[in-house]
Formats: sequence, C-alpha cells, structure tokens
Amino acid sequence: MRTVAIVPAKRFATAKRRLEGALPDGARRALAEAMLGDVLTALRRVAAIDELLVVSADPDARRIAAACGARALDEPAGGGLDRAVARAAGLARELGAARALCVAGDCPLLDPLELQALLEAPRAAERFAAIVPDRHGTGTNGLLLSPPDALQPRYGPGSCARHLELARAAGLSAELVPLASLALDVDTPDDLASLRERLAARPGGAARTRAALERLECATPLLR
Repeated sequence: MRTVAIVPAKRFATAKRRLEGALPDGARRALAEAMLGDVLTALRRVAAIDELLVVSADPDARRIAAACGARALDEPAGGGLDRAVARAAGLARELGAARALCVAGDCPLLDPLELQALLEAPRAAERFAAIVPDRHGTGTNGLLLSPPDALQPRYGPGSCARHLELARAAGLSAELVPLASLALDVDTPDDLASLRERLAARPGGAARTRAALERLECATPLLR
C-alpha cells in the first residue's frame, strides 16, 4: 500500500511566537529549523513510507526538505495550514498513494518504530482516519487518512475531536491512536521544558534539536 507522509511547515521567521518570552527571535528560528530536520529524518527511517512531501511558503524550509530527500511544495500565499495540507493530500492522491500520514513538523521526539507500527496495524475498512492527539488530548499531531483526501483537515484548537467528528460524518472508520513520541509538539515554554526533560531522560534521537538546545544553553545561561 503506497503511503505518502506530509509535513506542513510555517515560515521560520514567524514560527513559535508563543516562545517569545523564553527564546529570542534567532533562537526560535534555529529551534524550528532543527525540529523540522529531525522530524523529516525520522520519517525517512519509516520503511512503510514511500514518499515525503513538505509544504511551506518558506524557501529555507523547502531547502531543508530537499536536503532530507523530500519533495518540497510551495504553500499558496495566505492559504493557511488546512489548505496547505489539503493541497499536499491531493498531490499524494495524484501520485497514486492509497493513504497519507500528516505529521506536525515540531515533534522532534518522533520514533520511526512507533510510526511503522501505526502504518502496519490492521484496519477494519479501506476508508479510515487514524487521529494522533497531542499530549493534552485536544490538538492533532498526526493524521493518517485513507484515501489521502478522505476529509478536509480542520486544524486549530480542539482539532482532535473535530477531526474525529469529520471522519465519522464522511463515513470513515475513525479512531484515536495515542503515540508517545508524537504527543509533544513544541509551542509554549512549558512544551520546551518538557522537551528538554525528555531529551535528557533518553539517549539518542533528535540530533539536530539536541544540538540546537545545547547551543542555546551556551549562549543563554537563563535556559539552563
């Protein structure tokens, strides 16, 4: 079953605004770039993923995508996250994919083995939606759809329950699938603190993000 992974990426210059009190502008950008690189690296290690699409209006994000072996798509101006993901899902369908896995680009703890298990799990129907919630159970950090354009995504606050409702309304077999390594997306100072704790608790993985945080600690003692 051909599977395409989709990663939307916001412009780095405006990324992670909610971290303004914790990180200066340049540091926020460096962290966003590092996390995207780690997510793409993890996805490239998932055997069940045949192709990787990154959709972004940021040329640097598209450069990182190309360096990681992904196909980079320019996001339509003012389109927003929902339209960007829908555009990539449409392309995935054109490429012959039977399903698409949309993953947030700020989840650097992503474990390829967990994603492989998600993609290999038996499904009760050919048309389905598997929704991976964030650690609060309200947002959507992963969305596995078969076919790729089975529903129009609606991200934002409360998107997890909304995607579940949309999937059921579309006649899809729908389920929530919590994944530990995809639960933490980094938007707030609390998220950043949790990320640093989890990286310290386990060796390996998220090499770019680890290096970015180490550089920040050296440059900004308050981060220690």
